[in-house]
Amino acid sequence: MAALTGEMSWFCCGSSWGPCGTAGHGACGTCNSGNRQHAWPNTSDACYAITRPDSCGISGMARRGCGFQHTTTNRCNGKSVTTSIADCGPQTDLFCGERACCGGVCGTNRVIDLTPAAYSLIASLSAGLQPCTITA
Repeated sequence: MAALTGEMSWFCCGSSWGPCGTAGHGACGTCNSGNRQHAWPNTSDACYAITRPDSCGISGMARRGCGFQHTTTNRCNGKSVTTSIADCGPQTDLFCGERACCGGVCGTNRVIDLTPAAYSLIASLSAGLQPCTITA
């Protein structure tokens, strides 16, 4: 997979961590907000049918299954984290054209959701959205 740029966000799953509750363990059954994990919009046909990154003009997003690792780099500060797929998401099509910027660096369309434990290693949870690059 070539590097993919866009926006990163964070989401809650699994066991309680910080502001998160205890409901759910994601599409893979392993998601835990305290682990270095993420949600990916193309984990299966069913997932892709919900997230529809193609409706935002994102093409060629690789199909990756549960446990596959990606490295996400915050384009605002250069910090990176490697995480494994534990859920389906984000629902990219709900945020087509959404844009997050820092200085002159911007990312458009949500392409990855990190757990709070992973996101907090490369950005402040209060930032919410940050431009990112994702590599396999």
